[in-house]
Amino acid sequence: MRSRLARWLREGIVWLLIAAAAVVIVDQFRKPELPATFISTPLQTLDGESVDLAKLSQDRPLLVYVWATWCGVCRYTTPSVANMAEEGGNVLTVALRSGEDAALSQWLAKKRYAMPTVNDPKGELSRSWQVQVTPTVLIISHGEVKSVTTGYTSGWGMKLRLWWAGL
Repeated sequence: MRSRLARWLREGIVWLLIAAAAVVIVDQFRKPELPATFISTPLQTLDGESVDLAKLSQDRPLLVYVWATWCGVCRYTTPSVANMAEEGGNVLTVALRSGEDAALSQWLAKKRYAMPTVNDPKGELSRSWQVQVTPTVLIISHGEVKSVTTGYTSGWGMKLRLWWAGL
């Protein structure tokens, strides 16, 4: 019985390592080539606040979450990001091609999401950042992009990336 359990444990670890390697490879393939001006891109939230990515990421790592209201995968990741923002996390979201400001604000209110959101109604910002996959999660620390992940990411995965960037 013990040898069977040990074998299952070894196989589980091997499969976990294979899955982790696949995620890293896919992320490298799909990650956007951010322009040199990325960190200084002028942004404004739906609330009218100006956003400075370098300044926001100076004291603690910043999570920038590029998502869309129509994105199926975002349906599972956005609640985690909203919870992080609600808990005081350093979070900024960018809504890609999700309607005009009023419609997006209404959608966020309906979902009860209170997170700082920049609207990118025509996808111009995302296009300039070369973001092609939603969701995309960028972790910025001291004005430098430390991590980029595309596709589904768990709340714990995002928190782990923020923690790692803060070291």
